Amino acid sequence: MSSIATNPARAAEESWLTRYYLSRAAFSVAWVAVALTLGLHQAGLGAVLLVIYPLWDATANYLDATRNGGLARSRTQAINIFVSLATTLAVLIALPMGLGAVLAVFGVWAILSGLLQLGTAIRRWKSGAQWAMVLSGAQSALAGAFFVVQAQQAVPMVIPTIAGYAGFGAIYFLISAIWLIAGKRLRKQE
Repeated sequence: MSSIATNPARAAEESWLTRYYLSRAAFSVAWVAVALTLGLHQAGLGAVLLVIYPLWDATANYLDATRNGGLARSRTQAINIFVSLATTLAVLIALPMGLGAVLAVFGVWAILSGLLQLGTAIRRWKSGAQWAMVLSGAQSALAGAFFVVQAQQAVPMVIPTIAGYAGFGAIYFLISAIWLIAGKRLRKQE
């Protein structure tokens, strides 16, 4: 019998992570759909979407951290909450400065939040499905560096760029959830 099946705390954590990853994937898919259909054509809505995205990340990290021992236990998520809230404010400040400034803010945020997600995934390695979160964190950091460079262009494509980033995030969260679900089903068959 697997250690997860015999450990109710680990089973509860795995169940939470599955729901958490599915909700993160669903939000990202919905955000991408709205951004690419309406946000591209309505500047006000596009701006709101750019503010909502890091705010959602802060909220999701807060919910996850409080569910898993609190902010003191998960320092990477506590820092990520602060970084995402600061990014929300920075996006609000950058919007009047232009799209390049907004993309640069997202770039710095992607680097920092990616590294913090990587740290959280390493800390949670035994929970399962963390390899996808490690890849996601690393890719986020790399994408952030690309955003900072791309922000120097005359007219950077902010909504499509961030939508691509969010789409990849959704894929990683979905893979993690599916991996956890599949692992649970395989253990039940043993």
